[in-house]
Amino acid sequence: MSRRTIVAGLAMAATFTVTTVPGAAAEQVAVKFPSAKFPLGPRSAPTKTMTAVAPGIDLYDVKAGSATDGYTVTVLMPSGRDYGTRATAEARVAEVEAAGETASLQKVIRPQVADAPAQEIYMVRVGLWSFKDKAEADKTAKKLKEAGLKVKTDYLGDDGLKTTGPWNVKVVMIDARTFRGSYAASLGTSVAKRETVSAMAKAQGAIAAINGGFFNIHTAKELRGEPVGASVVAGRLLSEAVPGRSAVVLRGRTARITELKSAVTAVSHDGARAPVAGVNRAAATDELVLYTEEYGAKTPANGGADVVLDAAGKVVGVRASGYAVPKGGRVLHGSGAAADWLAEHAVEGGSVQVLTKLTDLRTGKTIKLTPDLHVVAGGVGLVRNGRTKITAKRDGHDSVNMILRRHPRTLLGTTRNGSLILATIDGRKPGITVGASFTEAAQLMRWLGATQAINLDGGGSTAMVVGKKVVNQPADGRERAVGDALLVLPPR
Repeated sequence: MSRRTIVAGLAMAATFTVTTVPGAAAEQVAVKFPSAKFPLGPRSAPTKTMTAVAPGIDLYDVKAGSATDGYTVTVLMPSGRDYGTRATAEARVAEVEAAGETASLQKVIRPQVADAPAQEIYMVRVGLWSFKDKAEADKTAKKLKEAGLKVKTDYLGDDGLKTTGPWNVKVVMIDARTFRGSYAASLGTSVAKRETVSAMAKAQGAIAAINGGFFNIHTAKELRGEPVGASVVAGRLLSEAVPGRSAVVLRGRTARITELKSAVTAVSHDGARAPVAGVNRAAATDELVLYTEEYGAKTPANGGADVVLDAAGKVVGVRASGYAVPKGGRVLHGSGAAADWLAEHAVEGGSVQVLTKLTDLRTGKTIKLTPDLHVVAGGVGLVRNGRTKITAKRDGHDSVNMILRRHPRTLLGTTRNGSLILATIDGRKPGITVGASFTEAAQLMRWLGATQAINLDGGGSTAMVVGKKVVNQPADGRERAVGDALLVLPPR
């Protein structure tokens, strides 16, 4: 192992340590790291350490900023949120003053994004304490709670307003010119089950991996590994797209960000057609839902019907619902009107073909579901054609909490020459690292050289694995089980 330290004489340069590991191209930087000042906070020079992981793959540990934020007490509104209208906030100010404390009314502008206007909100804050005096803030919060108010002790670095940091960022840069491996998506051992990124990476022998998109936390507990949006693994659609939402399309060693829609149709032997509403998820009344052997759970026990298909589409069984998907087979499930359609058109010994179409909405072209195709559903588009374009509303995350507040983030971007950038920004660790808002995440990815960028799942889900090790600091204090992961695989 060799190590060298370079301290450039330019004012904008940072301390830069380079480490090479066995098997990596010695002293070779895969993708050029920016020399400009860190784009967030006071624009200071970051400290960064580069480790050459494998040919074409470099890992950067980036630190910037310093902790100057303190604590306040935030008064919650009747909705339970920490903000509200001016009238609601003024009423809360009066309640705080009746409890013997002085409150301030704070106007905050949630910034405009590409598909949602700016929003004026109001917060009620009590007191201001330095970082080391959090206990005093807690005492005031306790007093207000005893007076019947709902409050929380708030670290000001989480607000999404002006801050000096600090930031703890991990970046994997993969050079399209020299990387000879491939990219893949993984849902672990099943769609329904959640697993850690490190477990999924280990199972596939990945060089590096990050957590994928959002998973459904509003379904039955045993089904919460289900991705919210398109998921394709080795050419098989395992979760339908949310039309128009951002996603990452992987094929071999190429990656591109786009928006997708999917269409699944059941066609029976007698020519009858019916739309399949979903793939590998809980079914609503009257819906036809397809379950594949990767589902890993039983079909809904809702009084509906299951039609079991073999790989060729032959109906090999008709049964009541609530059973597992047989190995090598698929199940069309329906209840209500969908069960009636199955009873009429899907008879044992007949056939039902399941037609699947995935469309790239940027090009309007159909994406071929070949074995080298993988898709990871994203969360929010951040950068398009080199410009910040945050599509929070279209992608289902246009709340104040998601747009303005700082959280841990998992980010993916592509460069002009097709290289891939994977980044994590740790957060929710006062005094150590503050995370990022959507705007800050977009700024970071543009600084790193991304011309297209997307926000994946974040918060406690944010995880980056390199060389069998979790290299970031998950907000929960340990790695969280998630729905899916994006894997960087070695040459096969």
